[in-house]
Amino acid sequence: MKKTVFLLALCLTLALTGNRVNACSNFLVTKGATVDGSSMISYSADSHTLYGELYYWPAATYPAGTMLDIYEWDTGKFLGKIKQATQTYNVVGNMNEYQVAIGETTFGGREELVDTAAIVDYGSLIYIALQRSKTAREAINVITSLMAEYGYASEGESFSISDPNEVWILEMVGKGKPVVVKDKKGHESLKYNKGAVWAAVRIPDGYISGHANHARITTLNFNDPENCLYAPDVITFAREKRYFTGEDKDFSFSDTYNPIDFEGARLCEARVWSGFNKVAKGMDKYLDYIKGENLTNRMPLYVKPDHKLTVQEVIGLMRDYYQGTELDMTKDFGAGPYSCIVRWRPLTWKIDGVEYFNERAISTQQTGFVFVAQSRPYVPNPLGGILWFGVDDTYSTVFTPMYTCMTKVPETYAVGNGSMMEFSDNSAFWAFNQVSNFAYTRYSDMIIDIQKKQSELENNYMAMVPAVDKVALEMYRTSPAKAVQFLTDFSVTQGNNTVNEWKKLYRFLFTKYMDGNIKEAVTLPAGYKFANPTVKQPGYSEEFYRNLIKQTGDKYKVIPPATH
Repeated sequence: MKKTVFLLALCLTLALTGNRVNACSNFLVTKGATVDGSSMISYSADSHTLYGELYYWPAATYPAGTMLDIYEWDTGKFLGKIKQATQTYNVVGNMNEYQVAIGETTFGGREELVDTAAIVDYGSLIYIALQRSKTAREAINVITSLMAEYGYASEGESFSISDPNEVWILEMVGKGKPVVVKDKKGHESLKYNKGAVWAAVRIPDGYISGHANHARITTLNFNDPENCLYAPDVITFAREKRYFTGEDKDFSFSDTYNPIDFEGARLCEARVWSGFNKVAKGMDKYLDYIKGENLTNRMPLYVKPDHKLTVQEVIGLMRDYYQGTELDMTKDFGAGPYSCIVRWRPLTWKIDGVEYFNERAISTQQTGFVFVAQSRPYVPNPLGGILWFGVDDTYSTVFTPMYTCMTKVPETYAVGNGSMMEFSDNSAFWAFNQVSNFAYTRYSDMIIDIQKKQSELENNYMAMVPAVDKVALEMYRTSPAKAVQFLTDFSVTQGNNTVNEWKKLYRFLFTKYMDGNIKEAVTLPAGYKFANPTVKQPGYSEEFYRNLIKQTGDKYKVIPPATH
């Protein structure tokens, strides 16, 4: 019954918001590329209408013949019914009790390949696969089998899929809607290429990959089923559509189904490059590619980092705004007087008929939720998965640990606690948006206070996890149920603590920075009834003032007093 109520609430929320998660960023990190031997994927779900909350599906059993209603994740539209599995698994956000995790980014691809008659969309595929899969490979099979049976109802997608031992990238695009065709005698019939063309590549151990709204799989090794999977008609369908005419060995999934263009390189691939650039030397050779100047100089699907990564470093990849590169968003005119890292939409705009764009970084204001999923092969499955979860802007959010065996989620992150057009004073999404949106007005100053509290909370959570693991493992030996309850209580407590601390932070920031001032409390002097705070009015930067003079000339010049 609880699951039914949750699904109804989720579908209603999506129907009202009409969210469109088509501007996301993912990184894929194999266990051989991490300090602790865990595999990780990261995902920022970026949409101006996506409400950040933590989804939950409890494990369940169903009688044979049960049907499952499918609602499109983007819009809440009812698409149809599919067969329900007899057994489903516990899912917290985008990770399940077997430590399988899935993220995505939309690349769109060829518009004519969207199937308007299909039943399963990309969002449904994610959460159904998580409920039915014990490994990443099994998740790929669930996703591709569902598409073959029910059709694929979305645009082109890239998926990150991980378990404790393997990390895969899966890319797919539909085959188009049914069309009426006539034979030589004029008889009409319906032709329907149900399903999708797809390819999946296992990221080699010790390497990392990434994707950000552009297909990244190019050539395929058709003789390596251990590390490369694909639809049987991935090439023949392309030939039929005249997308590809070369030899099989030269076939490239991305170049065929999502050809690279300036925007794909500059606004999408650049994000992947910036993440790679943080951890691997030699990425400068792809600068001309990600700037859209040389589209033939494509980046590799994966790179080997110069050192093994920690959870904190993977979180850092999701906080990127091109800092330390020539694309640094704090260094151009759009950053304003306070070095702000966000740019208001639209993403592209025209002046005098010429099109321009705003920088699009990984860290962006329209993030609904973000996570780093950590799958740990050295910890038993019910206890091993940790979803480091946050909401809103990745640069100023707090990644809080949610163990994926938990049987409930914190009230502050729960579905139904507020919505995109319904403010909730007890909602993580609204608490974090209050802080970030206020900070955008005086970013270079406020971000210092934000990062101080952010680091305090995250460092504390990172330090707590080993001790929590130890207690849970001891409990698990004699009572798995008690271990699950312990980790549930821990996750719920930390989630609610994060929100409470962030609400305090907002009150502090509002008090300190109100009206463009920077105020500090002072000690009450002896004999005084009250003491006014110190007030600083630092104004704008010299660079800003020089730009103002350049634009306005002597309009605001103070006329000195006449001399006699």
